[in-house]
Amino acid sequence: MKKTSAKKTTAFRGLLTSGEIEFICEAHNGLSAKIVEETGFKGIWGSGLTISAQYGVRDNNETSWTQVLETLEFMSDATSVPIMLDGDTGYGSFNNFRRLIHKLEQRGVAAVCIEDKIFPKTNSFISGDTQPLADIHEFSGKIKAGKDAQLDDDFSIVARVEAFIAGWGLGEALRRAEAYHAAGADAILIHSALAVPDEVLAFKKEWADRCPVVIVPTKYYATTTEVFEDAGFSLVIWANHLLRASITAMQRTAKQIHGERNLMSIEDNVAGVDEVFRLQGAQELKEAEKRYLPGAEQAPCAVILAASRGTELGELTEDKPKVMIEVSGKPLLSHIAETYNQVGIKKLVVVRGYMKRAVDVPGLDYVDNDRHDSTGELVSLKGAVDHLGNLGTDMIVSYGDVLFNKYILYLLEEPGEDFVVTVDADWRNSRNAGREADWAVCSQPNSRAAFSTDVHLQRLGDDLPEASIHGEWMGFLKVSAKGFSIVKTALDELLSNPEQQQFKVPDLINMLIENGNTIRVIYTTGHWLDIDTVQDLVAAGNFNA
Repeated sequence: MKKTSAKKTTAFRGLLTSGEIEFICEAHNGLSAKIVEETGFKGIWGSGLTISAQYGVRDNNETSWTQVLETLEFMSDATSVPIMLDGDTGYGSFNNFRRLIHKLEQRGVAAVCIEDKIFPKTNSFISGDTQPLADIHEFSGKIKAGKDAQLDDDFSIVARVEAFIAGWGLGEALRRAEAYHAAGADAILIHSALAVPDEVLAFKKEWADRCPVVIVPTKYYATTTEVFEDAGFSLVIWANHLLRASITAMQRTAKQIHGERNLMSIEDNVAGVDEVFRLQGAQELKEAEKRYLPGAEQAPCAVILAASRGTELGELTEDKPKVMIEVSGKPLLSHIAETYNQVGIKKLVVVRGYMKRAVDVPGLDYVDNDRHDSTGELVSLKGAVDHLGNLGTDMIVSYGDVLFNKYILYLLEEPGEDFVVTVDADWRNSRNAGREADWAVCSQPNSRAAFSTDVHLQRLGDDLPEASIHGEWMGFLKVSAKGFSIVKTALDELLSNPEQQQFKVPDLINMLIENGNTIRVIYTTGHWLDIDTVQDLVAAGNFNA
C-alpha cells in the first residue's frame, strides 16, 4: 500500500472544506482508480453504478456489500488519494451501516455517501419519481449510528438527498438536509435528474453555507463549471464517465476484431501491454525480487546484435538477414536463443535492422536499428541499452552470427569483474586462413599460469602485428550492473561524434580500457563458430552447442 504524508480521511475532509470547488472522478476497480489518480484528481468516487456494472449486474444492490468492499480494497491499495464510496442506502439497517463504517476504515476508505431511499435501492435515473424515500427519522438515526461507529474523527459521512429525484420539491429537500446535518452528516449531496441545474442552484441558495454541498452533474453536464463555482458548491463528482468510455471503446474494438479477423488495425490504437504492466506495478515487483529472492539478481540479460544483412552469403540473404538463415531446420537466431535459455538467461534483446520483419523468433525482445545501412554496431548496442533502461543485473553482449557452447556463458558468469571477455587461444588457424578477426593483446598469454592469475585485456584490433597477438576475441562482452552505467556513458561519448557512427564493439572495449577500466580475459579454445561464409554455414550444421 502506498504511504502518504497525510491520512486519506484528512485529505478528503480537506476537499470538503478547502473553500474552493474541488473535483473527484469515478473509478470501479484498481486499474481505473490508478488512472484517476495519475490524471491528477485529488479524490476518487467509488460509484455504485459502475462497480455494479463492471460485475455485469444492475445497480439494485445485486452486488453484495462484501463484493463492494473487496473492490474498494484493491482500489485503495492501488492509490494514495482518498476514496468516497457510493454506499447506496448503507446496505440495510443502522446496524449494517455501523459494520460498513468499520470495514471501510479498515480498508483505508476516506468517506461514504448514503442516500435516503429504501433498501434495495434503484438507480436514481430509472423512474426516479416513483421511488419511495426513507423515513426521515430512520435515516437520521442511521447517520448518527455511523458517526458513533467511526474510529477516525476525520472519516466523512455524506448524506445524499433524493427529494428532487422523487419529485418532492425544494421544501422537502431542505427539510431533509437540515435533519441529516443535525444528525452529524459532514456534507450534503443534493441530487437532480434535470438537464439544467435549476434545482441544485435553488437548494444551494437557500442552504447557504451551513455545511459543504456536493453535486453530481451527470444530467446537467452542459452547465459550465463557473456556475457551480459562483454558487459555492464544495465538491463536484464526475460519476460514471470512465466506465461509459470504456464500454464504447470495448464495443468498437470487439466489433472491429470480429469483423476483420486480425489485429493489424487495432494494435496501434490501444494501450500497449507495457502500459498495462506499468499500471500494475510490474517494475516494483522486479525490484522486490532483487531484494528478496535468492539468486534473482544473478540471471543476466543478453543483447544480440543482428542488424546486418550478411552480404558475404550472397543470395541467401536477399530476403532475410543472416540471423534467420536456417541451420539444421531452424533459424540461426533460434539456436543462439536456446543456448542462452539453457543456462537460465531468458531476457534476450535482439537488435534488428536489415529485413527486420523477417526476424520473428517468438519469445524475444526486439529493438530496431532503422539506420543499419549507415551505422555500425555501437548504434545498435545503444538502442538496446536505452531499451533496457536502468539495468540491475549483468548484461552479455554477443552477435547474431556466432554459434557457441553453453559453457562459454558459464565462463563469463564466473568472474566478479565489471567487464569480462572470452578470447580463443587457438587463433593461428584463423590467422593463417586470412580470416578477418578482432585479435586480442592480453596481459599474459594463455598458459598454465593463466589459470591461477587474472589476465586482462590490453587491446583489440584487426591489424595487430602477429607477435603481439594472444588470441581472437570471440564476440562476447559481459558487463556488470555497475559497468552498465559506464557503458552507457561511453556510448554517448563515442556516438556524439558524427564521424564515429560506424564504430564497432571493439572500439567501445578499447575506449573502456583507455579510460582505466579493467577487462578480465577468460581464455578458451574453440567451441564457437563465427558464420561468415557459405563454408561456415555448412560447418554450422555439424556444430554441437
